Amino acid sequence: MRVQTISSGAEAHSNEDFVAVHEADGMIDLIVIDGGTSVADRHFIDPERGDVVWFAEGFAAELSKCLGDGLSQQACAQRAASALYEEFTARTAGKDVPLHAWPIGAMTWARVHAASGGRRLQLYSLGDCKTLLHAPDAPTVDLDPFVNPQEAVLQAEIARLIDQGVTDAGERRALMQPMLRARREAQNTAPAPSILCLKPSGPFAARTLEAELPHGSALLMMTDGFYRLVEPYGLYTHGELATRCRRMGLAVMLDELRSHEDRTFGTAAMAVKRADDASAVLYETD
Repeated sequence: MRVQTISSGAEAHSNEDFVAVHEADGMIDLIVIDGGTSVADRHFIDPERGDVVWFAEGFAAELSKCLGDGLSQQACAQRAASALYEEFTARTAGKDVPLHAWPIGAMTWARVHAASGGRRLQLYSLGDCKTLLHAPDAPTVDLDPFVNPQEAVLQAEIARLIDQGVTDAGERRALMQPMLRARREAQNTAPAPSILCLKPSGPFAARTLEAELPHGSALLMMTDGFYRLVEPYGLYTHGELATRCRRMGLAVMLDELRSHEDRTFGTAAMAVKRADDASAVLYETD
């Protein structure tokens, strides 16, 4: 078994992704969290590091506390949210924190343990992180082919603004702020949240999957920032990306991503952000 991780902010000294790996008693937990970029005017919880960084790191830390308790992934996620909400209320006591300023995030959590004849995977996904299974002599499989329904709405609005001559990504984002804030409020009050949030009104609506991991296979888990190598940039297919990550390593692939973004942002013209934090975990079985 081999594990590689990488996490890089789109800007220096700022990274709202978080990656964690925990191994104990024959089980390994691989966690990738992508904090949702704030749509607030300022930070309310952690002015020094940023509210989203606090949320992503804090959620991962709370999850780590219950990994050995025999709880399901769902139960751990609910417990982590509850604990983090207590810290949130303590840190913001006396402050009026608008609902759109409450941080959210996406998460993919792979739990791998020994099974008869090999390894078994339990996958727990919220939001738009991506998980690929690369196996010898078989097509690479997208284990969680989730399509974010909000993406089509964003793309339509971006296209409308571009048609009006708004080509600067920062200016577009400012004009889209009311829509983005309304969306953030809806996500934080959903009866069954499809993303990580501080005070879920009901159980997280996670997408789950269980599968056997063939010998010699690999899991590639990543945030949508790292996945830009496939979409929207179109530099690689799923299979090509997984193969190159295994052969070249995650650091080389991250360098390719950043080099492409430095050279041209033509393919990112339809993005809210020209570049994004990028993180990945590569887990290779024996």
